[in-house]
Order: sequence, then structure tokens, then C-alpha cells
Amino acid sequence: MAPATHEQATGVRLGRIVRLLMEHATVVVSGTKIAQEISSSRSEVWRLIQQLRGLGVDVAGHPATGYQLMSVPDLLLPEILDPLIRGTIFDAQLHHFYKIGSTNTAAMAAAAEGLPEGAVFLAEEQTAGRGRGANSWQSARSVGIYCSVVLRPPLSPSQVLVLALAAGLAVRAAIEQVNASVTPDLKWPNDVLIAGKKVCGILTEMNAEATRVRYIVIGIGINVNQTDFPKELEVDATSLRMTTGSEWSRVELAAALLKLLDREYRSLVEQPGAQQSILQRFAKQSSWVQSKQIRVEENGSRIEGTTEGLDERGFLQIRTAQGLRTILSGTVREK
Repeated sequence: MAPATHEQATGVRLGRIVRLLMEHATVVVSGTKIAQEISSSRSEVWRLIQQLRGLGVDVAGHPATGYQLMSVPDLLLPEILDPLIRGTIFDAQLHHFYKIGSTNTAAMAAAAEGLPEGAVFLAEEQTAGRGRGANSWQSARSVGIYCSVVLRPPLSPSQVLVLALAAGLAVRAAIEQVNASVTPDLKWPNDVLIAGKKVCGILTEMNAEATRVRYIVIGIGINVNQTDFPKELEVDATSLRMTTGSEWSRVELAAALLKLLDREYRSLVEQPGAQQSILQRFAKQSSWVQSKQIRVEENGSRIEGTTEGLDERGFLQIRTAQGLRTILSGTVREK
């Protein structure tokens, strides 16, 4: 196993400080005690406390008096999330990072080494977040949900698209569960939109043989509490906070997402007819699947037409001037 990087080591110490403060929530914990617990100096504790405050953790106190956690932080920590997802395949399999390159990259590497199904990688910040193709995913610190899950489904590679569509259904349902006034739209194959702007992207990657999937990583990036975006993304991106005007609990949303993803996944691998149900529900909850005029761009080519539903595998069908076409991949845009 590769040695821990400086960022990973810092992340471990930050986590230990938060755990210690949560365990002693009603008292002030001295800087000396924290330093002993993390095998460090009091000056390093002060630096790490400042880093936690930068992450939005409400820590009162000073090196001379000690520190106290004033409220449960909205960090995607296993200690906070685990009790909320008991009974799911993700229970007790949460891996949290304060900063990471990409949760999908880390999850794919860990899956290749045999990490069990149900492992979840969560990050407060990604420095190299990825979308489909060569696209990047903006992953500002502690305002979004950056999550990748490892699954080992008894599916063939041709059935994997259905799993990506099921993830979209889980995201949509989780958002509605937390705030029923928000009704997201599902854009085939991997985006969740609000008022035409992207609030979530889903990246599915797999390792497979010709007839059998070895493992799949589903990466889900949700814009939760962003208040603005870089100029080049302003037209296309939004966040849940920008939509509703109020701050959201990332912990509550992440827990809802993992529980609903668990339900969709168990249904797909255990129940006959679940695949058809996913396709029907996706088509019903998406404005893009039927009677939408679109263009599809891929590798310099362009197809235009009107959507006419999904085929039995979940691929998009469009009516073009030349007849009915099945879209296997590409960037879908409204015409």
C-alpha cells in the first residue's frame, strides 16, 4: 500500500480532533489533551483548529483555554452519517477525505485491490473532480456532495446503463425528500437539472469481462450550498441553495441519497422486473425522454431529432429525418 500523503495525514488528524470534540461536546478540551491524542504539538493543534473553522466547523476557544464544539458539523464524517444509513449495503463502509484528487479515481483503484461492495468514498473537496469524457467537476470545499460508491452487481456490461439511470432516480428522490418544493428533472443519461441548469452529475465507470461486470463505481456530484460559480459555468450550473434561497444540510441529503441508492440497487439485483420499472420511472420523471427536440454531439458528429423514449436497455431513441436512431453515447443538448 502506498504511504499516506501529507494531505491524507492531515485529514486523519482533523478527523481525530472532530471525533474528540464530539465525544466531549459538553466540556472544553485543552489543547494539551488534543495534542496528546493526535501525537502532535499545541501549535499544530491551533493550526488544525483554524483549518476546521475554514471548513465551517464551529469551534469555540483559544490555545490558552481549550476548545469546544458548538454544534454538530455539516461534514460527511462516518461518525455522523453511519447511524443514519444503518441496514444499507453502505453501513460502516464510509471513507471520508477532507481533500482528495477524485473520489471516483480512488474508488476505482481500491475496487481493483478487492475493496468490498458497498464501500463509499466521500470528500469535502476534490482537486481533480471528473465528469464524463474529459470534463472536470467543480468541487469547492464543503459546499457540495462528492461521493463515489463501489458495487459488484451480477449484471452484464450491457445492463450497466440502467444502474446509472437508477442513480439519477435516487438523487432526484433524495432532493425531493429533503425539500418537497424542489422538483428536479432527469436529463439522459447522467444529469439532474433544476430549471434547466445542472445541479448534479453522475459518472459511472466499470471494470468488466465480456459477459460479467467485475465492479462498478458510481460517482455522484451534487451542488448543494454553492452561492456562485465560475463565470464559464454560470449559464449551465446551479445549486440547491441558489434554487431555494436557504442552506441545506449536506449530511441529511447524503444520508437520504445513500438510503435511496441502496433501495434502487437491491431492487435491481434482487427483483424480477426492476429494470423495466427503472426505465419507466426515469421516462416519466424526465422531460428529455419523450418529444424533446435535441441534438447529440460526439467526436465531431452531430445528430438532430425528437426523442421517442428509451429502448429496453435504457438507450435514448430519437426520430431523425432519416428515421429512428438509438443513441448509445454522446452529449445531449436541447435544440
